[in-house]
Amino acid sequence: MVRDVRITGTGQLLELSARLRRAGHNNIRSSFARRIRRAAEPLKNDLQTAIRHLDIRSQGRGAGKRGGASPTTRPLRSSIAEAIRISVRTTGDPGARVWLDRSRLPSDIPAGLVDRLNEGRLRHPVFGNRRRWAQQNATPGWWDRTVRSHTDRITREVARVTDDVRRRIE
Repeated sequence: MVRDVRITGTGQLLELSARLRRAGHNNIRSSFARRIRRAAEPLKNDLQTAIRHLDIRSQGRGAGKRGGASPTTRPLRSSIAEAIRISVRTTGDPGARVWLDRSRLPSDIPAGLVDRLNEGRLRHPVFGNRRRWAQQNATPGWWDRTVRSHTDRITREVARVTDDVRRRIE
């Protein structure tokens, strides 16, 4: 799974950010960052929608098996969706980055869980009992497919923003 998505036009963005710094155009720089963030927003929204509507299936309980309510009231998919973030930089390594902020996930969600959900197979202990395991299946590639569908549009939009800003500072 691609852990984060970086939209950069490295050469153009580096050269443009250096020119913006030299020119001291703070309002142009903030406008540049805002427009790049706006280009990445639909990707973030679609990733959140994809995880919220991800179909996670299990085998279910067999006849005579015990079971009960979940020990947590926090929904897994919503917690993951809320942890998807965007960051924009106009200096150093300029561009937009859409990523999963693991620090915003609840502490009981393991670090690799989202990667395994993207692979389509989630294996976990039943209610924390490490001697008893369950497997759940999801549609593989929810992150990768969503990113691929947005890459061309975002690349075009960043190129357009870069050209607009370049024209304004020349």
